[in-house]
Formats: sequence, structure tokens, C-alpha cells
Amino acid sequence: MAVLNNSEVQLFLLIGIPGLEHAHAWISVPICLLYLVAIMGNSTILFIIKTEPSLHEPMYYFLAMLAVSDLGLSFSSLPTMLRIFLFNAMEISPNACFAQEFFIHGFTVMESSVLLVMSLDRFLAIHNPLRYNSLLTSNRVAEMGLILATRSLLLVLPFPFTLRRLKYFQKNVLSHSYCLHQDTMKLACSDHKINVIYGFFVALCTMLDLAFIVLSYTLILKTVLSIASLAERLKTLNTCVSHFCAVLIFYVPIITLAAMHRFAKHKSPLAIILIADTFLLLPPLMNPIVYCVKTQQIREKVLGKLSNICRRQDEDEMLTYGTQLTNG
Repeated sequence: MAVLNNSEVQLFLLIGIPGLEHAHAWISVPICLLYLVAIMGNSTILFIIKTEPSLHEPMYYFLAMLAVSDLGLSFSSLPTMLRIFLFNAMEISPNACFAQEFFIHGFTVMESSVLLVMSLDRFLAIHNPLRYNSLLTSNRVAEMGLILATRSLLLVLPFPFTLRRLKYFQKNVLSHSYCLHQDTMKLACSDHKINVIYGFFVALCTMLDLAFIVLSYTLILKTVLSIASLAERLKTLNTCVSHFCAVLIFYVPIITLAAMHRFAKHKSPLAIILIADTFLLLPPLMNPIVYCVKTQQIREKVLGKLSNICRRQDEDEMLTYGTQLTNG
């Protein structure tokens, strides 16, 4: 879209996968499936935790918060991703773009915060199991959830307002299939020093979360190594596997993308776009799968619900068949 130097940009242009524009319709099929699995998986986690009293414990409350964050990430990026790959519609208004980046960054910060408190939960459960239930009561978990949501909101709230004050005249092509603060900021013709400084501050907060998670696992390992029995060590560490996988799934794409932007001399636009899309698609998709596979209580409840549904269907079919025989 050509833009005159003296006219302000009315629309931003998002991009799909460079060089594969002709295959966007085919690419939309796996993307739709990934979103569908992610939304169904996280919704199932929330439903199971809500309906099963035995799962009303701090660990599962934090898992519910993680599922909410993943659903938020999925629904924040879903509209533009599907518009691009299904309908080849690249345009997005500035206000819609600012709103999308607010929600994407907000739920990203929230997920980082939830992973941090989940590491604290694992540390308390392993280091001081006798006081675990008294330290993490339901009220305290609710308060922590409220604090996390408030922190996420306040951290990213300035983003759309600082972007809105900038002037966009010559450039309007973004680098991804969705809007990000740093990507939109680079299109501005006016001074965006405040955006750079504040964006760095928010990124630093996220990296501090990772630093505290690493510290938590260092203390967890120290506690585990003090256990005499090897079998007990492995059993204790096994309770952290799901959370450790969630941390890797969330942070590895972020760190990889940041390293490519910072250190790669010959950056591949395709590689950057794929990693950026992975950052939004992978955590919501994989977290429910990891927790269902590695957490026995969640797995048993999910399988139990599925077996009940199948049993009811079989009973309904037999009842229908019996009614037909009686009428016949």
C-alpha cells in the first residue's frame, strides 16, 4: 500500500509467510487445527479443575491460571492469523493493532508471572511440605492471582497510549501476522525513545521472572540432593517435570527470537516469523498436553470424563435401539 509522505497511515499491513503466499489457504488448515486443539485443551483443563473438588488445591489453581493465560494468547492472535491465512486479508487499523498488542503482551506477562508463582509453589511443596497447605491457602492463592492480573495489566497498559501518540507516515508494513509493540514502534516517524525505554523495562521484568524461576529450581535441586534415597529424589523431581517443560516451551522461543534480533548478522525473515508464530502457538498447544500426560490426577479425571461420555452415548444408542424394537 503506497502512502504519501504528507498523509498519515490509515492502515497497517500484516504479513503471512514470505514466499508462501500462494499456499496460505493450505497453511491455514494446520493453523486452525492447532488453535482448535489449544482452545479445547485449555478449556478442558479449566472444566476439570472447576468440576472436581479433589483438584481444588493450590497447584491446580495455578494450572488454571496458566490455562487462562494460554486461552488469552490464543484468542488475542487468532483473529489476524485466520484473516491472513484464510482470506489473505492483511489490513488492520491502527487502533485494532494497538488493542491486539496490548492483549498479546498482557497475557504474555501474565503467563510469565504464573510460571514464576508455580515455581514458588513447587519449591514450597518440596522444601517445606508440612507447612505447604498452611502457607498456600485458597484465599492466598486468589490474592496472588489478583496481584498477577493487576501486574500484567499495569505493566502493558502504557503500550497502546505511547504508540498512539506517535506519527506514522511512510512505512506501514509490519513484520508478523499479529501486532507487537516493538514491531509497531519501528514504523513511527516521530521520536519513540520513551517506547524503547519502557519496552526494555517490560522485557526486563519478564527476564527477572525467568531469573527467579532459575533461582527456585536451584533451591529445589539443593533440597532434593539432601534426600538420601535416590528413588525419593527421582519421585520428588518428577513433580516438577510438567512445570519445567512449560517453562522451556514458553521461554525458549522468546530467548531465541531475542538472540536472533540481537546477534544474527544475516537474519532470515522466514525463520524469525516462524519462531515468532511458534511463541504464540506452542505454549497454549503444549501445556495442556504436557500436564495431561505428566500429571496423574489430571489425566485420570480427563479419561474418566471421556469414558463417562462414551458410556452415556452407548446407553442412549441401546435405549433408542430397544425403543425401536418395542415399537416394531
